[in-house]
Amino acid sequence: MSAYDALAKLGVKGLDRVVAVKINGELADLTTAIDSQAELEPVYVNSTEGLQTLRHSTSHVMAMAVKDLFPGVKVTIGPAVEDGFYYDFDYERPFKEEDLPKIQEKMVEIIKKNIPFACTEMTSQEAIDFFQGLGEEYKVELINDLGAEKVSMYTQGSFTDLCRGPHIPSTGMIKAFALTKVAGAYWRGDEKRPMLSRIYGIAFENKKELRQHIKKVEEAKKRNHAKLGPQLGLFNTYDEIGSGMIVWHPKGAMLRHILETFEIREHLKRGYELVKGPSLLKTELWNKSGHFEHYREHMYFTEIDEQSYGIKPMNCLAHMLIYRSKIRSYRDLPKRYFELGTVHRHERSGVLHGLLRVREFTQDDAHIICTPQQLNDEIKGVLDFVRDIMGIFEFDYELEVSTRPEKSIGTDEDWDMATNALRNAMEDSHLQYDINEGDGAFYGPKIDVKLKDALGRRWQCSTIQCDFTLPERFDLVYIDKDGKKHRPVMIHRVILGAIERFVGILIEHYAGAFPTWLAPVQAVILTVTDRNIPHGEEVLRTLKEANIRVDADFRNEKLGLKVRESQLQKIPYMLILGDKECDIKGVTPRLRDGQNLPLMNTKEFIDLISQESK
Repeated sequence: MSAYDALAKLGVKGLDRVVAVKINGELADLTTAIDSQAELEPVYVNSTEGLQTLRHSTSHVMAMAVKDLFPGVKVTIGPAVEDGFYYDFDYERPFKEEDLPKIQEKMVEIIKKNIPFACTEMTSQEAIDFFQGLGEEYKVELINDLGAEKVSMYTQGSFTDLCRGPHIPSTGMIKAFALTKVAGAYWRGDEKRPMLSRIYGIAFENKKELRQHIKKVEEAKKRNHAKLGPQLGLFNTYDEIGSGMIVWHPKGAMLRHILETFEIREHLKRGYELVKGPSLLKTELWNKSGHFEHYREHMYFTEIDEQSYGIKPMNCLAHMLIYRSKIRSYRDLPKRYFELGTVHRHERSGVLHGLLRVREFTQDDAHIICTPQQLNDEIKGVLDFVRDIMGIFEFDYELEVSTRPEKSIGTDEDWDMATNALRNAMEDSHLQYDINEGDGAFYGPKIDVKLKDALGRRWQCSTIQCDFTLPERFDLVYIDKDGKKHRPVMIHRVILGAIERFVGILIEHYAGAFPTWLAPVQAVILTVTDRNIPHGEEVLRTLKEANIRVDADFRNEKLGLKVRESQLQKIPYMLILGDKECDIKGVTPRLRDGQNLPLMNTKEFIDLISQESK
């Protein structure tokens, strides 16, 4: 009996929306044969796993269409990703955006034929022979790397692909999809391997959800920080300076200053001490920490007086040396060192993007060195810190524990203790979290905080890493109650993460319309005629003395033009100054959304903006 027939026999409702099945907890095709003892769970198309199955199946349909339309094309991989899918192809020329309508039309033909997906199993050698016969050397490489005795193959019509599945029963279940863009991608992410053409697409359960997603994508384009940032005078990049290097213009520098001042205040309130380490540290120190072995491809190195130095990609080493500079007692712990540290990382040109991926950035980096007994409370303290700060910026978030990667240092015992410490702290705080296997730092597991912005998109920012290994390598100790030396534990953590990246996220989250407390310019004075300028200068001086961030536009231009330009700059308040405002020495505030407030004196406006900022 197939899993589908069994579900029907059990009277499962909405079978037409079931795309796969869990058999004893394992995902499988609906055509899978089962015995009477199997535990079945239907996988509906609108579930996370159901959408992944739908999208991955749609990528196979796209590959079939491309193979039909472009003879000689070679296929590589085509996974499901968040909201969609992609497939990488090797062809005699790069694919173009103009190719997409033709591919999409061919996909519609395939979908209408309602072709079933069929799974077969082959030995690896049989599969290699099959793909070699088709000239598909990328598939042969994948099979050789798998090193498995047998592999599964999925066929729909004339197209067969190496795949572990599962897949939807037939192509006719694909109801709503669209191809979105074409990009270049190196085979297996290696810039020394061939450049492929990657075609992206999206797929949803129905056309309504597809339309909603397309609308959200259009809104995201409007919020694109890489365009909004320069338009708002916040930052820019220049070819003369180099890729991945940000130049902050006056408004952007002010925004950074506000954020950094806010961060310093919040850290001092929570018992952190300010420290600062150098940008260059001897390479032998990076050898000792393990960075040279595990992270050097992301680092820059130089030589001074025949001595090799590494430009820091992280701030932890100097913080450990500060701790080690004197004998510490258990009474001194925890020590919480905080640094707004500028770091440099060698990112490949292809991944650089605006503020989100750069080569120089500043982290709100802190290292907490504590006793093992203090570890639980310290981790919970950081989780509370994250909650408080993200609440101010109106971010929801999700939590994830990333465990030991293959490339790592330290003992299994240390990793188990560190991972359990993170999990226990979240469970004690009644926080839900997911497990992200193998994605920890090379020196310890971590809690990753995934922010959800105004459009529901997820962003990685805060991290909390638990480290038993580096204190061992750097011989960090404290004198305990028994008078003996003991080894402390270290927590590496950031709250906002990279300031550059966080500003980019904020621009998109707020669509550039920052809340008043954060806006680099909180108000702009707009005069109606030249005779209002003396009063405007007086208001400008008064507001600056009150620490209001204010600009002025005294040009002899129409008021409507000045208002429109100020709205485009997304300034929270426009202060209109005409004759009546001059008569009473007041201002008429106008909000950036077009709402007009009553005429008020200058002190009333200062009180208004100060209260709003608080």
